[in-house]
Amino acid sequence: MFLEVDYQFTPEIDPNRQAKIIAIGQTAGTWDTSFSHRETTLKSHLAEVGNIRTEATGHHIATIHFPLANIENDIPSLLTMIFGKYSMAGPAKVIAVRLPENYGKKPKLGITGIRQHLKIYDRPLIMAIFKPALGLTAEDHAAILKEVAFAGLDIIKDDEIMGDIETAPTLQRLKACRQILDQLKQQTGRTVLYATNVTGPNPLDMAKRLVQEGANALLFNALTYGFSALEQLTSDPEINVPIFAHPALAGALCAAPDHGFAYSVILGTFMAHSGTDAVLYPAHYGNLPFQATEEQKIRDFLRQKNVFPVPSAGIHPGIVPKVLADYGNDVILNAGTGIMDHPDNPASGVQAFFEALEKTTPNQPFDLETLPAGPLRRAVEKWGNQ
Repeated sequence: MFLEVDYQFTPEIDPNRQAKIIAIGQTAGTWDTSFSHRETTLKSHLAEVGNIRTEATGHHIATIHFPLANIENDIPSLLTMIFGKYSMAGPAKVIAVRLPENYGKKPKLGITGIRQHLKIYDRPLIMAIFKPALGLTAEDHAAILKEVAFAGLDIIKDDEIMGDIETAPTLQRLKACRQILDQLKQQTGRTVLYATNVTGPNPLDMAKRLVQEGANALLFNALTYGFSALEQLTSDPEINVPIFAHPALAGALCAAPDHGFAYSVILGTFMAHSGTDAVLYPAHYGNLPFQATEEQKIRDFLRQKNVFPVPSAGIHPGIVPKVLADYGNDVILNAGTGIMDHPDNPASGVQAFFEALEKTTPNQPFDLETLPAGPLRRAVEKWGNQ
């Protein structure tokens, strides 16, 4: 059995020669007639060059078929095989990886499990981020959580740069926030997820400790800690809460036009096969440069594996009509300043999102002239409807 990888080469590169170098160099390592006595066994591990085509831009796309027998049904060995040593050999970009359906790991919860946990089935989920990111105490976090949770929020997460720091140690943050979540449950019957950031030299131990202390969701910087660490979290039976994978460092791997990986490969294909439950990534209408085509591929790759797409970075109530047109209901709207910097208060930021969901016609921008006074109008006045 094989998997397929598409490599993009710049116009001046001979794609036939480069594809052959990759196929041999990333599998058998070398190949000539002196190995003919081992041909039967070695050939089963040798990659094969498939279709090669040239785009209108002059870039060449070469498809290479790699034997699944060479890797360990995980992302790290896959990365090493398809682009490890060769990533240092000059211009080339991995733009697509096609894996068997059963490759890697499935999410324990994913879209269906998270919805069942929250008992919300018929609308997008609303997610906030603790802001300011640093400098708040554990009690500050709890006060913010109380305001937005009782306003109707579904999920809140630590900022990805929030570690186990002296001003707000992780376990203290969790303890303070758990009191609010328990209070909310008792008074309203609602569940709000708090994705606590997993950090430290041994993230698996930290994740287990957090779950033991009552964490009901985890945030993990999957690329800075590595796919191996992510897969340890997603495969451990003691970690039975949703894992939200953050894309920090993705630009270093994906942003260069002729090197590295396509965003849709790292944040779509690989994340979808890593066992994570939800994946954050930039929205093309947000405040980071991102291509709509890559965003669509990420969305589709994740959903195919029951993983929640979480478009982020610049999400605010005014763009809800666009998001619903692109995503429908199976999406988590992740807003940091779009909630916490609402002109009135964070609770109004949450209310503005729910008002937007009620008033939205997909792809029809809100008309400020006809919006009644309230949280949504105040949000559109501040951030616009684009």
